[in-house]
This record gives sequence, C-alpha cells and structure tokens, in this order.
Amino acid sequence: MLGSSTNIKLEKDLFERIRKCAELAGYSSPQEFVKHVLEKELDKIEEGGSDEEILKKLQGLGYLE
Repeated sequence: MLGSSTNIKLEKDLFERIRKCAELAGYSSPQEFVKHVLEKELDKIEEGGSDEEILKKLQGLGYLE
C-alpha cells in the first residue's frame, strides 16, 4: 500500500504544538514529525516481543486499563 494514508483527528491546540515542534526540529511537515515520533514509540513498545508483553507495557504506560 505504498502511498496510502489515513486521517486522524487531533484537537487544534495539540496540532499547533505538533506544528511548532516540527518546525523547530526541522521536519518538512507536521505529518513527517508525527510519523517519526509514532514510529519511535512503536519500536520501543514492540521490543517486548509477545503480544502479552506488549499489552503489559501499554498498561504500564497508561494507554490501556
């Protein structure tokens, strides 16, 4: 699926923070910045290996109850 995309809605104040950080860090767009940040976080989470370990990490980070 090369070139496919999905839209995600964000609150305006959060998007503005993202836009400012992306600009300061030298990213070409807020989308490029968000993609990079998400890929880094996913890599950290997925290092756990099994689905059970990933679930425990997500719960420990407060993403899941």
